[in-house]
Amino acid sequence: MPIGILASLAICTVLYIAVAVVLTGIVKYTALNVPDPIAVGINAAGESLMWLRPIVKIGAIAGLSSVILVMLLGQPRVFYSMAKDGLLPKIFADVHPRFRTPWLSTILTGVFAMAFGGLFPIGLLSELVSIGTLLAFVIVCAGVLVLRYTNPEIHRPFKTPFVPIVPVLGILSCGYLMYGLPIDTWARLIVWLVAGLFIYFLYGRRHSSVQRALAAQGAEK
Repeated sequence: MPIGILASLAICTVLYIAVAVVLTGIVKYTALNVPDPIAVGINAAGESLMWLRPIVKIGAIAGLSSVILVMLLGQPRVFYSMAKDGLLPKIFADVHPRFRTPWLSTILTGVFAMAFGGLFPIGLLSELVSIGTLLAFVIVCAGVLVLRYTNPEIHRPFKTPFVPIVPVLGILSCGYLMYGLPIDTWARLIVWLVAGLFIYFLYGRRHSSVQRALAAQGAEK
């Protein structure tokens, strides 16, 4: 699995760089700061490539659709895992009796995604997704760094190489990208974090399986 993940990342990185090189060779990079840079690039390619325009645009739509599908598959399973750990109500861990999927979480995620997608500008949503994802990467890198020193004997199916260099570089690079986002996006992130902490301290902390295990250990001592 780690080899597959790293190989996929390498292939995607090469493809993204290749697309960026081609686009910036067709139009000036300042013209690509739009929600549909590929469409802008192919439109500027000239009449000789007009036949390619619908193909590229359909491909872009298909790519976006696949990303949305992956998100709609991934987020309900995050809720499922959190609910299994007691951090969210058990309803998020309900599995459909026939399809064996977290169906209530999937419906909830889809409804919220449609509502936010229909009510808010795509630029604002992309900034929120970016800063949230980058913050998650920062937390994961920090977690790897902390656990390597506080619990070095824990079972690890896959170990991050070159610690602490890789986690520190991950924190710095993601933090730098977050620094470049607008202050309004930071304000929205803080509001979102406060809401998450509110849910945690009101519900998650009391029902967390980790907290119950720690309480049981304390009682035994």
